[in-house]
Amino acid sequence: MLRKVLPAVAAAGIGVAGFAGLAHGGEASDATAGGGHAAARTTLSRDSTATVTTRAAGTGSLREAAAADFPTWGTRWVVHATADINSPSVGMINKSAPGQDRITADYQVDTGHKVCEGSACSTFMAHITGPVTGFLSVVAVDIPEDRLPGIPVKGGPQPPQPGGSRQEMLNRAATWLTANNGAQVPYSQAEVWKDGYRQDCSGYVSMALGLPTPGTNTVGLATNRALTRPISVGELAPGDLLIDAAGDNNTRHVVIFEKWNNDAHSSYTAYEQRGGHGTDHRTLTYGLPGGDAEFKPYRPVKFGD
Repeated sequence: MLRKVLPAVAAAGIGVAGFAGLAHGGEASDATAGGGHAAARTTLSRDSTATVTTRAAGTGSLREAAAADFPTWGTRWVVHATADINSPSVGMINKSAPGQDRITADYQVDTGHKVCEGSACSTFMAHITGPVTGFLSVVAVDIPEDRLPGIPVKGGPQPPQPGGSRQEMLNRAATWLTANNGAQVPYSQAEVWKDGYRQDCSGYVSMALGLPTPGTNTVGLATNRALTRPISVGELAPGDLLIDAAGDNNTRHVVIFEKWNNDAHSSYTAYEQRGGHGTDHRTLTYGLPGGDAEFKPYRPVKFGD
C-alpha cells in the first residue's frame, strides 16, 4: 500500500468513537487524526535494511535515520495510553505545526482495528518512547508502509474488548475531556460532536455506552429496560448511571459513576456533560443523602450483572 499525498485540511478535534483528541477511531471510511491534517504528506522510500530514507522538503538531499526514528505528518495526532483507540490520551504530537515531531518506537501492535486517513490505512499502533511515551497509530507516520519497517511486532491482533466492558465505557467517557483540541467537548442540546453524538448529558452517556448515534435521551436511559435496570445506591459500581429523569430537558440529567471517594460513601467521582462547562470529571453527591434526591441509580444491562 502506498500512501498518497493528501490535500491540506484544517486541524480539528477528536473524531468518532472514542479517540481522545487524535485519531478518529473508525473503520476504513473514517479519518484518523485528531481532526484532519494541515499539510500534505511527503513521499518516502526505504531500502531493504532497517533504515528509512527521506528527502528533506525543499532540498535535493537525502538523509538516513535509524529504523526506530520516523518522521510524522499532519497535525494534532493523539498518543494513547494503550494499544486501543478508545484509551485515554497521554499526549499529542505535531500539536501546533504539521510534521514538527519525529517519533522513536521500540515495538508495534497489530490491533486488528483499521484506522484510515484518506488512502492511508493501518491496523498497527506503535509504542513510542519519544517525544511522548504511549501508543500512536502508524497512520500518523510518514512512511509508505502500513507498519513500521524494522520494528518488532508484539502479540498478534488484540482481542476486542467486550462491548459491555465497564472499563471500555469509562475509557470512552474520558475521551471527551480532551477531544476538543485538548479541551473538553462543549455542552449543547442541539449540536452533535464529530463522532456523531449529541453534546448534551444523554448524548455523552450514549457515546460512552456505544449506543447508536446521535444517542437516546435521559428518559430513555432511565426507562428502556433494554438499556438499563434500577439498582440500589449501595450497588453502584464503575460505569453505572445516576439519572434524574423528572421534569423537562432543562432539569433532567445523567452522570456516569466511576468510584466512591471514601469508605463512608458520602461522595463519588463521576463523568458528566454539564451545561455551561461541557465534559467534566468531578466529585458529586447526586442521589446520596444530602444530595439531589431526584437522582436514581441504574445499571446498563450490557454489563451482564
